[in-house]
Amino acid sequence: MNLYRSARAVAGASGSDGEAIDWRSAADAAKAATDPGSVALEPGEAEAYARDVREARAAVRTVSGAEFDVPETVEIQNRHHWIDANVATFERVMGTLEAHTDVFPGVARTINTGTMAVLLGFLGRNVLGQYDPLLLADTPDDDHALYFVRPNILHAAETLAVDPDRFRRWIAFHEVTHAAEFGAAPWLSTHLETRMEDGITALSAGSFDRNAFRELDAAMTVVEGYAELLMDHAFDDEYADLRRKLDARRQGRGPLQTLFRRLLGLGLKQRQYERGKSFFEGVVTASDLETASRVWDQPENLPSQDELDAPRLWLRRVDR
Repeated sequence: MNLYRSARAVAGASGSDGEAIDWRSAADAAKAATDPGSVALEPGEAEAYARDVREARAAVRTVSGAEFDVPETVEIQNRHHWIDANVATFERVMGTLEAHTDVFPGVARTINTGTMAVLLGFLGRNVLGQYDPLLLADTPDDDHALYFVRPNILHAAETLAVDPDRFRRWIAFHEVTHAAEFGAAPWLSTHLETRMEDGITALSAGSFDRNAFRELDAAMTVVEGYAELLMDHAFDDEYADLRRKLDARRQGRGPLQTLFRRLLGLGLKQRQYERGKSFFEGVVTASDLETASRVWDQPENLPSQDELDAPRLWLRRVDR
């Protein structure tokens, strides 16, 4: 880790008029401040990752009945690889906001670039696996992606005192459930993109589109909750201990890490997971897994905020 090189990268932030962040400098600074970790795989390790993904796909297909596939290439990354792979995603999301702002002075651009570098570095050191549907991608050639950040997986397994192979397999199953959701609902990417763009555009104009953010929150709550529902039925091992230990690790973070998680909405993601899981447990208890999967039939089948807390209201509306 080289803080001097990181500071130099931020200090050299540049960009054309209207660009709030120098993305290349942000990525360079984040990597300079982050140990990349190793991707020197042990014998058979690459095949183990591939096998976990294949078997997760087969199990999730059987449980969900959804026709979906996973990316042709599954990437085993170090932390620097993850930062490089996600800079474009952050830039696409922020691009909508930048397009509606006035020109940022150079000093503001430097501060924005430094802030983004810190956040990219924090995520690069903590993300375990990622299914990326490439929201807001520019060309039809862009496809979904599946990443595993090997040094973070090994570090987390060691910290939690769990078997690394079992932990890696659990992460693979979780990310493949997200691939199943986007495969079962081809409209989901567009739905999320539209709500995201509406909300950011309103913010940049000085207003708050409450409905757009409520709908985005509801959709993401369903995404997190349904993934857990599939995990409950598809994963071929008990994993309550893994979830419990990972949650305890997150709650035990220091004040600075807690602040970063709040800034990045990671606390919100935990709430979405818990609320979504409770919703689908209620649906399955009152009906069955097949009925629960009807959330992906069309956008209108997504539950409202009120229905998320009252699954029977959603069942009365959809299961007719």
